[in-house]
Order: sequence, then C-alpha cells, then structure tokens
Amino acid sequence: MDPNRLETLIKTHENTLYRAALAILGDAHEAEDAVQDAFLRLLEKGPEFESPAHEKAWLLRVTVNGCKSRLRSPWRRRTAPLLDTYPAAAPEEQNLMETIMTLPARDRAVLHLYYYEGYQTAEIAEMTGWREGTVRSRLTRARAKLGDLLKGELE
Repeated sequence: MDPNRLETLIKTHENTLYRAALAILGDAHEAEDAVQDAFLRLLEKGPEFESPAHEKAWLLRVTVNGCKSRLRSPWRRRTAPLLDTYPAAAPEEQNLMETIMTLPARDRAVLHLYYYEGYQTAEIAEMTGWREGTVRSRLTRARAKLGDLLKGELE
C-alpha cells in the first residue's frame, strides 16, 4: 500500500474508529490500540475498496471485531478508570457520552454504530456477527436503559 494512501486513510478515519472503539471498550488506551490494530490489519491485507463507504465499513468492522476480541481476552482488566472527559462531538453531548459509558459494552457498541455512525441494523449485524433481530433488540434495550439513566439524572 502506498504510504501516502495509508496516511490519508488514517487522517480520514482515525477519529471515527477511535470513537467506536472507545464506546465499546470504555478505555482510551485500549481504544487507541484497537484502532492501531485495525490500520495494521489494513496494511497486512491490503484490500481494494469499491467506494469510500466500503472502506469505512471495512475499517469499522475490523475495529469492532478487534474490540470484541479484547473484551473476551482473559488478560483484560474488568474495571477501567473513568476518563476525565469523553470525546464528544459538541460540549453539550458530554453528559450524554458519560451516561452512555456507564452502559455495558454491547449496548455502547450498538448505540454508537447506529446513532453516531449512521449504520442500519442490517449493517451493524454484518459488522458484529450478530443476527439482525439481535441488533434490533439490543438497540431497543440500550435505548430503554439509557432513557432510565437520563431520567434518573433529571430527578
């Protein structure tokens, strides 16, 4: 792969991949490692992409799968320190991001891919290896949990 092409891909997709990895893993250092692993995988495989959307989907799928592997790892610490701040697109989203980070990894993953990355449930199912019905039910449960947590903050 051309080094300039790799640099362009990194600049284009690193923030998206990092936010997805952080939403799943809840740990900034592990998220950085997962993104790095995704780009290493890109270098190793060197796939040809049909379009920029295909390129982004491939990188996200590799990142999500890498995060899932990290979550299954016996070496993974089961608790992670909370960050001082979480990456949010806007300052007003900070509270929402902190609330989302209290959800389990699977809930964070499905919410992030659906709302922040704009993928449909069928696309999320393909990326995660879950059935489409499973994605829809996890999305519904995650919304309900998030709603309850946000309601609790308002009271």
